[in-house]
Amino acid sequence: MSRGEERLLDFLKRMGQQDLHILLIEDSLSLAELYRRFFTRAGYKISAAPGGQAGLNMLAANPDIGLIILDLDFEPDNSLKVLSNFRKHYSHCPVIAVTGAASVGRAVEAMKAGACDFLIKPFQTEKLSKAIEDALQNIDATTHSNQNALPKASIPASARRSRQDPYFGGFVGASEAMRKVYETIESASKSDAGVFITGASGTGKEICAEAIHKYSQRAHQPFVALNCAAIPESLIESELFGHVKGAFTGATENRKGAAQRANGGTLFLDEICEMHPDTQAKLLRFLQDQHFMKVGGDKTEKTDVRIICATNQDPLRAVETGAFREDLYYRLHIVPVHMPPLKARAGDILDLAEFFLKRYAREESKEFLRLTPEAESLIMTHDWPGNVRQLENLIRQIVVLHDGPYIEAHMFPDYIQKPSVENFTPQKNEMFSEWDQKAESVLQSDPVTLEEVEKQTILRAIEECDGNIPKAAERLGVSPSTLYRKKERWDKDLSAAS
Repeated sequence: MSRGEERLLDFLKRMGQQDLHILLIEDSLSLAELYRRFFTRAGYKISAAPGGQAGLNMLAANPDIGLIILDLDFEPDNSLKVLSNFRKHYSHCPVIAVTGAASVGRAVEAMKAGACDFLIKPFQTEKLSKAIEDALQNIDATTHSNQNALPKASIPASARRSRQDPYFGGFVGASEAMRKVYETIESASKSDAGVFITGASGTGKEICAEAIHKYSQRAHQPFVALNCAAIPESLIESELFGHVKGAFTGATENRKGAAQRANGGTLFLDEICEMHPDTQAKLLRFLQDQHFMKVGGDKTEKTDVRIICATNQDPLRAVETGAFREDLYYRLHIVPVHMPPLKARAGDILDLAEFFLKRYAREESKEFLRLTPEAESLIMTHDWPGNVRQLENLIRQIVVLHDGPYIEAHMFPDYIQKPSVENFTPQKNEMFSEWDQKAESVLQSDPVTLEEVEKQTILRAIEECDGNIPKAAERLGVSPSTLYRKKERWDKDLSAAS
């Protein structure tokens, strides 16, 4: 069994699609036989039709067909009409379009007409497996989204997404780091205990909170998010607990706060460490029994919410400095979830890029379909300090400013194409003052290469930072991955020399 067949077999088992029935629209007997061998060796059923009408007849006679592979070249003048008929009458079946290398334009038109993906002949089995996985995941995600409109009790366990799937809970990615997050989400969703999410900006903390809510018993009740850092200190209490008419200037009517609007559901407090100390004290009291009083009010009210909070800071450090109440921290910090940075999710980067590309190409009515290998290489080697949000914004920027069908390396901004080490100029600070003098004296007394000056400056920075490479990189104004690569090369050269 080939690697593509093994991958597809494993995926279909995880998706519960062992009995997947595929319809192939292909007039070439030799190609049809290749497809048949590929799928039957993996134990799956495939039916072949020599044309569009034959395919429609076969779909009508076989309601268990779950995927269509349509060759666009067999009826060049009619293939898009065939595709439209498939999507009109059998919208539940995703369609993968296949075309020759000279027919990319037709593939673009097919995507606009409703195909979920396309392949250019000739292609490897791994490409076919990946296209099928994406097609089934997308159709399953749509089904799951519709199910989430129902009370959780009405959703059978078998219909809920597996944490092994790369589209779990609104996330994209199946890396080991994310699977650990999925496991925690799955466990936390079964409880009403408070959840404390940490992680850098752009890692998906709110998506995590929404996933916990979506898979919980409260899924059919409101999810209300409140960003504590975005609300002025004078208004945070009102936003949280509400106010009565005339409570302050501008309070022209009674208003429910987030705690009351989320009654029965989940209240998500983002950037919790930015909350003012006075409001922290009132939140702590609220957590005792979920009773509260509106600003300007004179009666106590009650609500029933699950609290999930998040911060991009180190909460223990905030406790140590007095910025965050210790008793509130321990009241909230029951189930901890840490969102990994994108650089710790290398296996997810290309999947994320493709996901964003398809989304924004559709929104902007652009013809983008893929990233070139050179473009993929660039995004895989970048450090992504802004995490998933930075990658998403970059892909959207490219889609808006350029036209497809491919994202190419030259479309990336300079900071992606040309890492800052190419224009290496260490930031001036006191740490380097003595070293700069030594380097200057060396340059004056004995000629030395620019590479050697760079090497000595980097090694000195790492030494001054007690071996902490990310910290040294920050001081030098370069990415940590740059220092790691250079140091690894120097270490190898040293080993070879000895």
